[in-house]
Amino acid sequence: MSKGSVLPQYIAGLSASFGALCMGASIGWSSPVEKMITEAGDYDFPVTSSQFGWVSSLLTLGATVICIPIGFAIDWIGRRPTMLALIPPYMVGWVLMLTANNVPMLYCGRFILGMCGGAFCVTAPMYCTEISTTALRGTIGSFFQLLIVSGVLYGYLVGAFLPLLYINILCAILPLIFATVHFFMPESPVYLAIKGRNEDAAKALQWLRGKDANIDDEMKEILEETQKQNDQPKVNILVALRRPIVMKGLLIAILLQVFQQWSGINAILFYSASIFEDVGAGLKGEIASIIIGVTQVTSTLVAVLIIDKAGRRILLLASGVMMTVTTALMGLYFQLSESSPGSMDNYGWLPITSICVFIVFFSIGFGPVPWLVMAELFSEDVKSVAGSIAGTCNWLSAFMVTLLFPILKESIGPGPTFWIFTVIAVLAFFYSLFFVPETKGKTILEIQQMLSGEKVIKDDKDDKS
Repeated sequence: MSKGSVLPQYIAGLSASFGALCMGASIGWSSPVEKMITEAGDYDFPVTSSQFGWVSSLLTLGATVICIPIGFAIDWIGRRPTMLALIPPYMVGWVLMLTANNVPMLYCGRFILGMCGGAFCVTAPMYCTEISTTALRGTIGSFFQLLIVSGVLYGYLVGAFLPLLYINILCAILPLIFATVHFFMPESPVYLAIKGRNEDAAKALQWLRGKDANIDDEMKEILEETQKQNDQPKVNILVALRRPIVMKGLLIAILLQVFQQWSGINAILFYSASIFEDVGAGLKGEIASIIIGVTQVTSTLVAVLIIDKAGRRILLLASGVMMTVTTALMGLYFQLSESSPGSMDNYGWLPITSICVFIVFFSIGFGPVPWLVMAELFSEDVKSVAGSIAGTCNWLSAFMVTLLFPILKESIGPGPTFWIFTVIAVLAFFYSLFFVPETKGKTILEIQQMLSGEKVIKDDKDDKS
């Protein structure tokens, strides 16, 4: 039997995940343009710091409101058509950013960009896991986080060296590049099989596995699984979500997404530029941001390379331990700096080292793994909506952390604020240790058996995938 090629899977996975790069660029856009907009007046109309705070945070709010509706859309019109349908509104968002002559236009533009990016956050991980063999599912499923952090770095890079107009243009062309490439990719064979389009499903699977691959066994498994789903009595989605096995998976997916954001990653990224400027040997904030962006991309790339060898849980556990240590050290540094001014002047390396180590271990664990696990835990009949609920919790958490971090920093000080993140990292570690199942190398059926507490019956064919 010919094993075919893995290259088409990589191409399709990277293509779908390019939508994450578009969202990452929107996230990275905020940091370098803040002074251009609030101080230099590059938009030719005044924008206050508080107004810019809303410009920045409306991205996450837009992502929050779209996740659940998009879950129904991807079941209705498909994974690939949904992603392609996001391009016109994406362009509307960037046109508003390019032509804005008042603050409400900026608000609308960022909210629309957030909605489109949030939709990709549900659709792309699902598409990536459905087109992959079991052996490659972790690697290809992690492309999403890799492309998000690459997009953030892209935003930092263009923002550090170009004026606002060119930054907006270079971010606006990214969705067009996505559309050009992804137009030629196949639909998910799993989705096509669910819709009874078996011939189209076989063609899509053949393209993904290579023209010389024998897809008979895998196609048979897909058809058997979808037939099993279709034979079940049709129930309301709310009833399906209340099944014990679904509720268990949903709790795991939601808490991993919540831990991802409440670990403080966005707050630390926001605060890091000023820390580097204060104690980082004269580094400008823009250069510090680029260094941090390169660290994120490099570390996430390492995660992509090892996630199918090391497994999901071990990466979460390592991530949880080091996030605990580094946030505790950052809290200690700021607490001592405030309570005893000058006492930490010779320890400027401590927060810089802590930030870099935090980012490295976040990027190999709690960065990519929650998105991957979210797309692995659910059967096809609830996957779209369950994933959408988890995605909503992620972006709502991101919005709340962005909103609360400066308030906490002012009211209780940066030291205790970072210690709150320490406590959350400890909880994330113990939750991963005791409640998160290892999904490496397991089929959807085997994962469902694990969640239900049954003995996992290993299918030898899966090892050959």
